[in-house]
Amino acid sequence: MGSGEEVTVSGKVSAVNEVGFGKKKRLEVTIKDGSGSLKGVWFRGAGYFKRIFKIGDYVAFFGAAKRYGKNITMAHPEVDKLSNEDDLDTFSKIIPVYPGSKEFSKARITSALIQSWVRIILDGTAIKEFIPTYILNDLNLPERYTAYRMIHFPEDHGQRKKGLERFKFEELFLFELSMEKIHHTVEERKQGHTFGDLGNYTSRYFNELLPFTLTDGQRTALADIKQDVRSGRQMNRLIQGDVGAGKTIVAIGAMLMALDNGFQAAFVAPTEILAEQHFRTLSNHLKELDINIRLLVGGQKTALRRDILTDIEGGTCQIVVGTHAVIQKEIRFHNLGLAVIDEQHRFGVQQRAELLNKGEHPHILVMSATPIPRSLAMTVYADLDISVIKGLPSGRKPIRTAIRSDKKREDVFNFVRSELENGGQAYIIYPLVEESEALDLKDATAGFEKVKKRLPEFKVGLLHGRMTSDEKDEVMKAFIQNEIQVLVSTTVIEVGVDVPNASIMIIEHAERFGLSQLHQLRGRIGRGDRQSYCILMPDVKVSRSGAFRLKTMEETNDGFKIAEADLKLRGPGDFLGTKQSGLPDFNVADIVEDQFLLALAKEKAHDVISSDPEMNHADHQSLKIQFEPYFKEKADFYGMG
Repeated sequence: MGSGEEVTVSGKVSAVNEVGFGKKKRLEVTIKDGSGSLKGVWFRGAGYFKRIFKIGDYVAFFGAAKRYGKNITMAHPEVDKLSNEDDLDTFSKIIPVYPGSKEFSKARITSALIQSWVRIILDGTAIKEFIPTYILNDLNLPERYTAYRMIHFPEDHGQRKKGLERFKFEELFLFELSMEKIHHTVEERKQGHTFGDLGNYTSRYFNELLPFTLTDGQRTALADIKQDVRSGRQMNRLIQGDVGAGKTIVAIGAMLMALDNGFQAAFVAPTEILAEQHFRTLSNHLKELDINIRLLVGGQKTALRRDILTDIEGGTCQIVVGTHAVIQKEIRFHNLGLAVIDEQHRFGVQQRAELLNKGEHPHILVMSATPIPRSLAMTVYADLDISVIKGLPSGRKPIRTAIRSDKKREDVFNFVRSELENGGQAYIIYPLVEESEALDLKDATAGFEKVKKRLPEFKVGLLHGRMTSDEKDEVMKAFIQNEIQVLVSTTVIEVGVDVPNASIMIIEHAERFGLSQLHQLRGRIGRGDRQSYCILMPDVKVSRSGAFRLKTMEETNDGFKIAEADLKLRGPGDFLGTKQSGLPDFNVADIVEDQFLLALAKEKAHDVISSDPEMNHADHQSLKIQFEPYFKEKADFYGMG
């Protein structure tokens, strides 16, 4: 038996003890058989359980057994009361435990009383089934009424598990039905602009100007886009690729397809820093093609902004790059044919829907450098077609990552010095701008002064979020041009900075960063043909989850593996931000733990919507009645009602 494994253990009660005081009081019930002993521990409901256990009783516990020193314990196990010693191998009845409260205790509402109420309700209530019988039979799931009885009055643990499985599937099935409905609606509702054969812009860029060969992943993504924009339907596609996979080149290709067919394109980024970076990148890549590209961000002078808006409305602006302000109602395009959204996870589904309805229904291409595990892609992005770019562009070397303690700081900086002497550049990242006594973090400003003293022969720059845009631009330009060799920065460089010569990244207090953030930061190096190194320097004290994050970073560069680990660590709500992502809170299901059920729910939902989108078949009448109010609520939430 491994520690933490869920098992059933039976024996004779040998001790019933209350341990501790006040809020820390707990009940410990020790059971024994011929092979040893186990303690069942209750931190809640101790009073109730103390009354139901008597020394000499025969019982069975079910739960996660963990070893602490010489003792094996099981916290809040499910309990079988057995009639005698002969029943140790044949358990009678599982006792359900219902959560209580102070108010319940005052009103003398016990778990046993709630159980009796549940029995009365189930005996006297007609519970209607709405999942089609053919689906339940196919998946060997019980009907709703039976599933309720399996949960509240199971004959064994297998029954209870089966009942729960049915309700998990129900939650996931309704959600996947709504996503399939949205996807079906997107596919059916709008004609899209048809981009014909590739013209001068596209052919010149890829045949003459592009200085490297496309990867297989980039070629496949471009082929998917080409098929979409020629189909006559509005494209709604996600390009998913790891940091440095070359998504921007794919976006450029899509925008040039729009320009070749006489349409405008928009490139939308979540922050001004990222928008400015993309503007510089596009201007550099397309300078030989004489394309009019304008940058639209906040803080621009009135005359300049008016000039940009006139260019957009008049059609002389062929590509506009900016923040989400680009998609606001007052911005009028001459003939917008394509909108690209970068860092998709920072935009809500509603903003994507606003773009789908902009002008004459432009094609939508969204990109994410934050790899999304398959389980989330099946939920959050179910309304999108997905292309995945795997692998790095030619010439890129995998980044080497190492964890180094503060004792090794001198060695680390000696290594940095040797890299700088050989023409490399370095980032040194700090979590905060100013000192926080509560967190006791080294801040970027103090770190900047220390780095200057350690590396006096090199130019050191400082970048943080409280600087003005002009100040940030000045520092970044100096770093890009190698006038600054070491850039001390906060996480403002997490996205949008591309310096091919930068080959070292040191992350101070690395344990304080999330996995996805660490991976994004690491992705700022390794952009050129130099071998690059990421050095994680944690504090002396590191939590278990912090150590797990650092070890994961050291072991893999694969953003999809990192995303899976991050999802398991943080859960889906924190991973994406439930509010932004459109991911609901499930009551029973867990999309991380229940991925197999999620895949089945998606498959069955697709079958229903593809064969009977309005659910008018006789088999789907009850499902339609249940689904319509659910979908209305979700559709309003997604901004697609």
